[in-house]
Amino acid sequence: MRLTFLGTGTSGGVPSIGCHCEVCRSTDPRDKRLRCSALLETDTTRVLLDCGPDFRQQIMPFDFKPIDAVLLTHIHYDHVSGIDDIRPFCTFGAVNVYANEATVRLLHVTMPYCFSDHLYPGVPLLDLHAIAPHEPLRVGDIDIMPIQVMHGKLPILAFRIGPLAYITDMKTIDDGEMSYLKGVDTLVVNALRIKKEHHSHQLLADAIAFAKRVGARRTYLIHCTHQMGLHAETSRILPKGVFLAYDGLTITI
Repeated sequence: MRLTFLGTGTSGGVPSIGCHCEVCRSTDPRDKRLRCSALLETDTTRVLLDCGPDFRQQIMPFDFKPIDAVLLTHIHYDHVSGIDDIRPFCTFGAVNVYANEATVRLLHVTMPYCFSDHLYPGVPLLDLHAIAPHEPLRVGDIDIMPIQVMHGKLPILAFRIGPLAYITDMKTIDDGEMSYLKGVDTLVVNALRIKKEHHSHQLLADAIAFAKRVGARRTYLIHCTHQMGLHAETSRILPKGVFLAYDGLTITI
């Protein structure tokens, strides 16, 4: 499998509007972060992990071929607001979208025109599927195990996919979920910034501690703000096996 990080930024992206810090002024492309999303591919299957407001820009460099599934972690704007831009891929047929029950329900509220009895021409064709933690699903040749993490007080989904775990927007995780992360080789997990506690996101130290707890061979940090610092400088202080992901990075699972 191949995982491409389409976006590694937090809800506002990097550069941050109106900011003139050294990160936002950086010319290093690794310091430019679109909203969080990733594309998981095998030779026969393509799965999109979250679909935020930058999806159109993120997907343009890729071959135009079907998206077999969209996995949504939660309903927040920076993770779902690009769904309307899936409409070109509906030329291949309706796109399957998997999310927890709350996200499915709220998508009917935020995008009612996609789910009315009389769809107007051109509307994206979406097959919504409510999924629950610990109920496995299979998309093409990819086996997926949803697990639950806490985004502050909001239960959201993370995904175990073979040796890969993809977790974003996590603040805490229940001990009972850890068994589903046993044997993870590649961990993708959120790290908002270095300092200043946040009510619903991990900081860098939290993410490093969690990576150690999981015991993954390699960990890639995502959902970062400009307060994570320059990619080149922050990378130097990370422990062995922990890396700052960046937009466009492709890794083999």
